[in-house]
Amino acid sequence: MDKAKITFGTREDKKALEEHPVFAPKFDADGLIPAVAMDAETKEPLMLAYMNAESLQQTLALGEAVYFSRSRQEIWHKGATSGHVQKVKEIRTDCDQDAVILYVEQLGAGACHTGRTTCFYRVVDLEKGTHPTALSFTEADLSFDPNSVYGK
Repeated sequence: MDKAKITFGTREDKKALEEHPVFAPKFDADGLIPAVAMDAETKEPLMLAYMNAESLQQTLALGEAVYFSRSRQEIWHKGATSGHVQKVKEIRTDCDQDAVILYVEQLGAGACHTGRTTCFYRVVDLEKGTHPTALSFTEADLSFDPNSVYGK
């Protein structure tokens, strides 16, 4: 698909946003929309990132996840450095179209820059009531060495 031909709908009518079959994403004041990447098969969350209009258009055109890096202030094609590409299988948006979920096939060893398969590798301990609140690891072992992939 040609990125130049990808357009988004207008956001003038709330009812139309909720009921019409037109994709009209709502970008925040910084021009971003949150995007949750989830494994298309297992439905496990992989990562949370942000997209701007350009990265969302590139995602639709390429069929691979392209995000906007808030820390680097640039477009970020997931896997360009690591080879851990996310093939997009489906994109969903919520009722007011201010967030998206990407169901992806995660290629390579993992989604997280820490070397794990998912960025959501810790659980908030709701039972302990410790101060500060404790986390427990769901995935302690690394699926790849981040230093060899990204450098130090």
